[in-house]
Amino acid sequence: MPEPLHALVCVPWRERLGGAEAMLWSVLEHTDAQRVRYSVAFLEPGTFEEEVQALGIRTFRVPTGRLREPRAGGAAIRRLRTIIRDDQPDLVINWQTKAQLYGAPAAMGAGRSDRVVWWQHGMPAGHWMDRVATALPARAIGCSSRASAVAQAAMRPHRTTFVVHPGVETERVDAIHRDALGIPPERPLVGIVGRLQPWKGQHRFLDALRRLHEAGCPAHGLLVGGSAHGFSPGYEQELCELIPRLGLTDWVTTVGHVPDPRPYIAAMDLLISASVKEPFGIVLLESLVQGVPVIAVSDAGPREIVDPGVTGVLVARPDPALLAAAAHTLLRDDARRARIAAAARQAAVDRFDAKAMAFALERELRALVHERRPGD
Repeated sequence: MPEPLHALVCVPWRERLGGAEAMLWSVLEHTDAQRVRYSVAFLEPGTFEEEVQALGIRTFRVPTGRLREPRAGGAAIRRLRTIIRDDQPDLVINWQTKAQLYGAPAAMGAGRSDRVVWWQHGMPAGHWMDRVATALPARAIGCSSRASAVAQAAMRPHRTTFVVHPGVETERVDAIHRDALGIPPERPLVGIVGRLQPWKGQHRFLDALRRLHEAGCPAHGLLVGGSAHGFSPGYEQELCELIPRLGLTDWVTTVGHVPDPRPYIAAMDLLISASVKEPFGIVLLESLVQGVPVIAVSDAGPREIVDPGVTGVLVARPDPALLAAAAHTLLRDDARRARIAAAARQAAVDRFDAKAMAFALERELRALVHERRPGD
């Protein structure tokens, strides 16, 4: 067995609320500690840190405050620099953009700038944080999809990129009973899962549900997800006001953020992703594993997950009319929906297993540590 690789991961969140956090959790949970020894520096202490500690993984608290608070940020960088200097990790992995803004300067101060890896889970589009993060040292940038890697490669200065698709647990779970949610059993159940942000498209989902009703399909909508990390204040209220305006008061159930969305997904007849440029789409994997057909926009991450017409349906644009038409077609054809569900589950088990994902990331990290660079 090779010597354990020591990696310090810098994490910007206090809770597990989104896909990037879910992927990191799976990595930490499924990596053999005799092969990779992870330690984690939390830039905001909270329940996520407590969960990681319960895995037996060493953690550090490095509160940063807000980005506009330079004094707190400087103190955090100095604290991280001390941790890196004392621990001498083989790699410093900055998980997401905010972590790169603190972790890369700290590694530079500790003389380890050549050991920095930035995990870019999003889809870079020229935001100032992505530009600054890219300008900071990184031996390589890891991406959750090929689409994300292509977008990142267009940023300057150019950095080496690699791709590891997220993975999920592949066992089936028991569906939550519709009675517990107050949903009549005879209604087709169509859902959307994700944090409440405009780009995720919950408002488009609701519009698509209205169009389904106009087409004579009495589907019930299930919204799973809450306002995560304060990214889009006010959007949740907008959705609450939109539901009655669309005449859907008795046809939509919202459950907010839940620790495990899989029982809710398993209860659905169909899941819709209405995101714009979804970097990957872990919720699509969760749905495929549970044998729930998916409809998503043919862009970025979903193209790397869904085989159109075989493991799901892709529509050309995030247009509520297109989403509704695709949903109506599937809900009217039980046999086709069952064929897609079976093929989708098998594809997810074969391609997106969490343990295989953790090993794939280990393989990429080892290659970075052992590759020869000019001056090495």
